[in-house]
Amino acid sequence: MGDLNSVIIRKAYEDFAVGNIPSVFAVFDAAITWHVPGHSPLSGHYTGHDQVGGFFQRTMELSGGAFSMDVHNVLAEDDLVVALVTVNAERNGLSASFPEIHVWQMKNGKATDFREYQGDEQREDLFWS
Repeated sequence: MGDLNSVIIRKAYEDFAVGNIPSVFAVFDAAITWHVPGHSPLSGHYTGHDQVGGFFQRTMELSGGAFSMDVHNVLAEDDLVVALVTVNAERNGLSASFPEIHVWQMKNGKATDFREYQGDEQREDLFWS
C-alpha cells in the first residue's frame, strides 16, 4: 500500500506544480485536516476542501503567485507518506527557500491529514508576516 500512496502523493505535487489544482483536491479526503506551524498569516489548522483551498489562495496572494516546491524524496510505509521538499517563494521583492518535511496520512488512497514541519520556523514566520 505504501508504494501506491507514494505514487499518489508524488503525482499531487506534480499536479500542483503545473497548476492542476482540481487533480490535487481529488487526492484529498473531503474532511482532510491541514496543519501549518508557526505564527505567520499562513499558520493554523484547516479542515476540508474549502479551508485548504483558502490556504492555497492566501499562499498565492502573499507570494504574488511566485510559489513553488522542489520535491527531493517521497517515502512511504503503509498509510504514512513523508515528502522532503524545498519551498520557494517571493514576497515583497525578496526570494527565499525553506526546507520542509511534509507528513501525509492516507486512507483508501486519499490524503486525510497533512502536517508541515519547517526547517526554520522563525525564518518562515518572518518571511510570510
